Amino acid sequence: METLKNSKVGTTVKVVKVHGEGPIKRRIMDMGITKGVEIYVRKVAPLGDPLELTVRGYELSLRKADAEMIEVE
Repeated sequence: METLKNSKVGTTVKVVKVHGEGPIKRRIMDMGITKGVEIYVRKVAPLGDPLELTVRGYELSLRKADAEMIEVE
């Protein structure tokens, strides 16, 4: 399973499924990260956390722990 956490900087990936449950999944979906959405990985912070993403034209930061729950292709 390929997750957002493992995606390379400078690539665009498509969300297959958001795993997890409860408030964490709700928070991810509130950011607009849902099935079928394309995410561009802009950069990774120097210490590896967080990931800087562009989703639906918005720039977001996402913790690696959360990025691990997002299955992509």
